[in-house]
Amino acid sequence: MLVTLLLALQAASVAPANLEGAGPPTQTVYSGRASALTVKIPRIENEVIIDGALDEAVWGSAAMLNGFSQFSPSDGVAASDSTQVLVWYSPTAVYFGIRAFEAHGQVHATLANRDKIFADDNVQILLGTFNDGRQATVFALNPFGIQADGALVETGKTAGGFTGGTLSREPTDLSPDFTFQSKGRLTDFGYEIEVRIPFKSLRYQAQDVQTWQLNVVRETQHSGYEDSWTPAHRASASFLGQSGTLVGLNGLHRGLVLDVNPELTGKLDGAPTGSGWKYKSTGPDIGGNVRWGVTNNLTLNGTAKPDFSQVESDAGQLAFDPRQALFFAEKRPFFLEGIELFSSPTNLIYTRRIVQPVAAVKLTGKGLGVNAGLLSAVDDRAASATGSDNPVYNILRVQKDVGPQSRLGVVYTDRIDGNDYNRVGALDGRLVFGGVYSAQFQVAGSLTRSNSLTTPLSPLWLAKFNRNGKAFGFRTSFTGIADQFRAGSGFISRPGIVDLVVNPSYTLYGKRGSLIESFTGDIALDGTWQYQHFVHSRNIQDQKLHFNGNASLHGGWAVGTGLFIESFGYDSALYAGYALERPAAGGGLDTVRFTGQPTIPNFEGYVQVVTPQFAKFDGSIFALYGHDENFFEWASSKLLIGTAAFNWRPTDKLRAELSYNWQLVLRRSDGSKVGEGRIPRLKLEYQIARPLFVRLVGQYDAEQVAALRDDGRTNAPILILQNGTYVRTTAQQSNSFRGDVLVSYQPTPGTVLFAGYGSTLDEPKALHFSGLRRQVDGFFLKVSYLYRL
Repeated sequence: MLVTLLLALQAASVAPANLEGAGPPTQTVYSGRASALTVKIPRIENEVIIDGALDEAVWGSAAMLNGFSQFSPSDGVAASDSTQVLVWYSPTAVYFGIRAFEAHGQVHATLANRDKIFADDNVQILLGTFNDGRQATVFALNPFGIQADGALVETGKTAGGFTGGTLSREPTDLSPDFTFQSKGRLTDFGYEIEVRIPFKSLRYQAQDVQTWQLNVVRETQHSGYEDSWTPAHRASASFLGQSGTLVGLNGLHRGLVLDVNPELTGKLDGAPTGSGWKYKSTGPDIGGNVRWGVTNNLTLNGTAKPDFSQVESDAGQLAFDPRQALFFAEKRPFFLEGIELFSSPTNLIYTRRIVQPVAAVKLTGKGLGVNAGLLSAVDDRAASATGSDNPVYNILRVQKDVGPQSRLGVVYTDRIDGNDYNRVGALDGRLVFGGVYSAQFQVAGSLTRSNSLTTPLSPLWLAKFNRNGKAFGFRTSFTGIADQFRAGSGFISRPGIVDLVVNPSYTLYGKRGSLIESFTGDIALDGTWQYQHFVHSRNIQDQKLHFNGNASLHGGWAVGTGLFIESFGYDSALYAGYALERPAAGGGLDTVRFTGQPTIPNFEGYVQVVTPQFAKFDGSIFALYGHDENFFEWASSKLLIGTAAFNWRPTDKLRAELSYNWQLVLRRSDGSKVGEGRIPRLKLEYQIARPLFVRLVGQYDAEQVAALRDDGRTNAPILILQNGTYVRTTAQQSNSFRGDVLVSYQPTPGTVLFAGYGSTLDEPKALHFSGLRRQVDGFFLKVSYLYRL
């Protein structure tokens, strides 16, 4: 016994930080696994240099969080590697010191760009400054202290696509950027990070004494494990609701929060003319943004003539079903701040509808349990239907906390374009109960006037019910969108349908370290009606039965597979402009109406593999093959869809991201190609220094469609109505390459120097890179500076 005690004391004297309960006598330790989740951190009249070394004396008086638990792929067990988080606050900021011990593998760390750290090991600090169990500000750091930040607002959204039955917590929206200081370094025990978060960068309650929710999450890439300071359970409708708390915060000095961010931009755009290639300069243009913290919890933002030329272009997408619109996420800085307060269950608010604002103002905040966001914008005349009016947008989103974790909300949007308008009003709510259950609803109506014609009030509804159990899960949704429902300020992928989805799932868990650490099997039943058919009790249009299986393997690998059994019904509205060319009875040719077969049965399968985040690379591959509908000709086809992504990090400064999307549609009658799309994309980034990087993006978009025919029935040529005349289709192809280069210097959010060049080229043969012809190009320069008063 005495020998054991002496050995323990010797180990403590050599490396006290490596012990879960280590710390000087003045240091209070809060172990998550011991349920010590109510934390009172010391208030110290001091400041420290953020250099990544926790060697100042003040850290010895900080509160210590330890006793982390694994959350993913399985919960309820102690973390494999220990983590210590030191916390204290001064009158102007809260400080975190992180010691991440790594005994089982190599630390993954690169000199990444902001928000691009999640291929590295990382630690995420979740601060719920309104203590409502519904939202948190997230500050994430990799081992070098490179930052990612955003907002996590639990809205009940679940994983979609081919992992719909897989349990996971809701992701962080990385759109907002906050000003805070951090620095990290690699050590012999793992890594160490020092963080200062100014109260100026936070919104919080209007109270003298604050209580905030707190959790800390650690992701370790070599194992694929995600650990949480609080012993959070996957069998819960809320991850944030399982946070710990910081209590007794007082004397917080936020001061005047006034950010003035002027910007100066100049452009040089080139295009071909009759006398050769000509450039036209625009600018210099002066614009900018203003941000005022009216109170601790209310922020006013304004912008005038903002320039978004530095925003990275959208990654290309292939549209298989022409009835579904493609969604592209918002990336523009002004619209990103506070975007989480405008979320709506059915995307009734989609700020990308505002094309190029002349001016905009936004008011966001929370008080008395109410989240509110108000946005008004005047858009450029080019976005008007007439070309002579400036469209005006007014968007209001209000949500009221109800009970411990539930909410009720309203949405109002108004888009005015000259004498035309679109107005949408909605009521929604999310109810959380029984620990693992949640229900969500939304009812909305739209009123639209276009070309002096006013459509009647058109409805939309949504109802969801989820059981987020650790083993047994159940998700169902019921959505209806009327034919004439329009959301001029929102995104509706496909109007005029009613959709019912039922998705039970079951998850099995292996022991830690076993080959299969978790496996989820789920069955999705999905039925879609045309809206009028549903209203009048007519037949269902599309029926889908999907069997999915997804496994998390030892070391961070993920694999999935599934089978789809489907039946798609003929949509006459989609082919209203189609006709067939047939021989006339008296000779010559005649035009007859195109009528497709009533249903097309489908049967297909898929596999997908996702690698761990290795130190130098990671990747994923997905392939689907089988019989599916040929939307070009409304016939059964052989469909092949493949996607692959490969990310390479040869050094801690260089990153390469390569992706390839491929879609091939072959006629089942003779195997001939009716349509093909290919989108390879390469992005290279070199991080010269922490604030300075160079980015090159190249994307090729090749699409090919054959001359259409009535495949499998009459084989007659298909005609399409154009300008009142039916025209026989001909083979078409488009081969476009877009290249962009950007040099960016951004020491802090808002203070930037961007210089870039972009060019679009095309060629007659896909992916030959011979005979490329420049179509347009342009240079731009942008300078902005953040004055924080």
